[in-house]
Amino acid sequence: MSGKKGFIGEFKEFILRGNVMDMAVGVIVGGAFTAIVTSLNEDILTPILGIFGGTDFSELKVTLGSGENAPTLLYGNFITAVINFLITAFVIFIIIKSINKASEKAAALVKKNKEDAEAAAPTEKECPYCFSKIDIKATRCPHCTSEL
Repeated sequence: MSGKKGFIGEFKEFILRGNVMDMAVGVIVGGAFTAIVTSLNEDILTPILGIFGGTDFSELKVTLGSGENAPTLLYGNFITAVINFLITAFVIFIIIKSINKASEKAAALVKKNKEDAEAAAPTEKECPYCFSKIDIKATRCPHCTSEL
């Protein structure tokens, strides 16, 4: 294989790359989060909405045609899926908004600390010969002309 990676080597490098691992973790956490949102919708929100509407969305359906083998549109399941999506999108929006706000606060704090450190840093020094205050970057005293 003189300097070339084989197919297996390239695949291993691809799989062990950081962003692929991050994506895998995201998919797993996303699946668990979806289960939580689905349970919230089916076990809590749908029954509460059923009190006001008098029905459970999962029972809503339309039979097309007649007979035992007639196709059935389960539009109640679709409504449940839309509600799941909206809840998921809303929760993700709140999480991202909170993370962005926290990031902005952290960045502002870092900027403030940096500005405070710059302000606290001395801008003047004392000439060891004439004891006049001079700029910290000076290499020669403007008052006595001594080299510093």
